[in-house]
Amino acid sequence: MMKKFVNPLGLLLKRIAPQIGAQVFLEEEWGVAGQIVFKNGTKSYFRYTTLDVNPMGASAIAKDKGFAKYFMARMGYPTVEGQTFYSPRWNKAIKGDRSLREAREYAMKLGYPVIVKPNAGSKGKGVAKVYSDDELRVQLKEIFRDDNVAIVERPVLGKDYRIVVLDGRVISAYERMPLKVVGDGVYSIYELLNAKQEVFIRDERDTVLLMDDDRMHHKLARAGLSMQSVPEAGAHIFLLDNANLSSGGDSRDVTHEMHASYASLAVRVTRDMGLRMCGVDLMINGDITREAEHWILEINSAPGLDHYAHIGREQEKIVEELYLEVLKSLEKTHA
Repeated sequence: MMKKFVNPLGLLLKRIAPQIGAQVFLEEEWGVAGQIVFKNGTKSYFRYTTLDVNPMGASAIAKDKGFAKYFMARMGYPTVEGQTFYSPRWNKAIKGDRSLREAREYAMKLGYPVIVKPNAGSKGKGVAKVYSDDELRVQLKEIFRDDNVAIVERPVLGKDYRIVVLDGRVISAYERMPLKVVGDGVYSIYELLNAKQEVFIRDERDTVLLMDDDRMHHKLARAGLSMQSVPEAGAHIFLLDNANLSSGGDSRDVTHEMHASYASLAVRVTRDMGLRMCGVDLMINGDITREAEHWILEINSAPGLDHYAHIGREQEKIVEELYLEVLKSLEKTHA
């Protein structure tokens, strides 16, 4: 029998809602959708991490990486150079001219390696750094199984951060680091990954590590390794190029050490993109404690913070307070 997914946000809202006299009811079969009933009888809804906080139009733009990048660049925000390309069926439907061939030509123009990712994806699914025409073709075909649009980008180097904004103020900021294992000279990479998965299960973190993920195998092969390799003690072996926590990445809280310029940037772009709540993903060529070259990688109108909450009790409290503010705001909106 398949284990039912339980929405961490739903459980959190159910726990904190009584503080303002509200109740939360989760749909029982799947556990991903919920209804919030406020003490005045009005109702609001959520699905996964999406609540009735942001306007529908702004949320739709934020979920479309290509459109979001277009508008941010138009307003002068630092974005990553890239282009969208279409699946064969979508090219045919819209009579487009951005096929696999054009994607290859664009990648060659940028120069390998390039970043490839789905236009509407989330949680780091389908994001990969590719080093050749063959890898590009394979990754695009994989993306086009679920999405009609893919993005090819120039890689930018630095540290990956997410800054979460709600109603004009920064709630949290954290550094995101890609999935990795640390060798001990005894166990294989496969065994170390399994041990990491067991830790996630113990900590009630809903991340599932896919051992057959081709991105991992390609990355290991480029380093002359495989899943059966036994890394020496203390060796850090990175398995993915994206730093999403939902893909198994690690995080470090930087809320109190962040330079004011990045907080200001996150607040401005959230406002200018028509959002109230937003996760702003930055790549900084340096450290978040000082001003340096930086790029906005993406924005997220429904940032899931359950992984951030697992950093420690202080972060768990921040997340609880954030969503309590969200509930209060929703109550006023629906009054």
